[in-house]
Amino acid sequence: MSMREAPANPYVLLTPGPLSTTATVKEVMLRDWCTWDSDYNEIVQDVRQRLVGLATAHSPAYTSVLMQGSGTFCVEAALGTAIPQGGKVLILANGAYGDRMAVIARRVRIPHAVLRTDETAAPDPAAVREALLADDSLTHVALVHCETTTGILNPLEEIAAVVKQSGRTFIVDAMSSFGGIPFDVAELGIDFMVASSNKCIQGVPGFGFVIARRDALESCEGRARSLSLDLYDQWRTMERDHGKWRFTSPTHVVRAFAQALLELEREGGVPARNARYRANHLELTRGMRELGFRCLLEESLQSPVITSFLEPDAEGYSFSRFYADLKERGFVIYPGKVSHANTFRIGTIGDVDPVTIRSLLAAVRASITWEAA
Repeated sequence: MSMREAPANPYVLLTPGPLSTTATVKEVMLRDWCTWDSDYNEIVQDVRQRLVGLATAHSPAYTSVLMQGSGTFCVEAALGTAIPQGGKVLILANGAYGDRMAVIARRVRIPHAVLRTDETAAPDPAAVREALLADDSLTHVALVHCETTTGILNPLEEIAAVVKQSGRTFIVDAMSSFGGIPFDVAELGIDFMVASSNKCIQGVPGFGFVIARRDALESCEGRARSLSLDLYDQWRTMERDHGKWRFTSPTHVVRAFAQALLELEREGGVPARNARYRANHLELTRGMRELGFRCLLEESLQSPVITSFLEPDAEGYSFSRFYADLKERGFVIYPGKVSHANTFRIGTIGDVDPVTIRSLLAAVRASITWEAA
């Protein structure tokens, strides 16, 4: 059986990435590309330009650089390149991905402090201000915008204002928000913003990217603590050689991402995609509540990207059985990641709409074999 004759996907991915992609995004990966060829490098340059245009209306002040690997590779590249020897970063952590930034800082020996908040609460901008006033050795602040441990949407605008007033450099992990939640990096004063190919832009896994204030990135020469994850060197090579990567590029993934960017534009851009994701989320939470499930977070904290539900306190409930039943019916969800509660998570991004969510709800209803305690 050839790839063109491959069967349709056996299930819809209701996860925060990888996620379900369109047939047209998948189709463009059927062609091979040469990493040195000018046709491919023109695609890379177009992707870089489009990313900056998505990130800000003030594009001359910003630039973008693509990096091989998962989103975490790019977070490590940003931290390891942006923070100089003698610098110190304040990491705001209210979930697994904020904690992961602290692990990265320890591994690559970046001085850091962690301002930790409960997983079901957002970081307090006033507490951030106090921490920065108390320690003048802090030069950078790092925040996860949408923390998919729970689905919480952290107060990016308010924290950005505090960071900028303090004169610190701001690094934002926007992995699960960029392309699906509107914001402007220049207007917020974000210096380095990190995301990846397989989230709200609806590409496939294989690379991430950093959108950076051009003058901030230009000052990073020689800082990187890694050869492969040298953000400055990767950027300089792409600038000098018109889209060439330093090392082997994930060509098929980049081509798929270019297609995904076109499809985002045709949908109506980030505002339209955000509206679809919000409609998905509202349909999901309404239907799940009707079936007896409770959300972990207050609605005011909830993103439209992924929602955590408390597992039923019921005789006969098993997540593994529930997961298997839903998969058999054509849907894959995520296990929970919260440390102090038993949860599971359902994503509402990707090539899905409220009709898809209603089909999921029917599958959930059919999979309920337990009785509430």
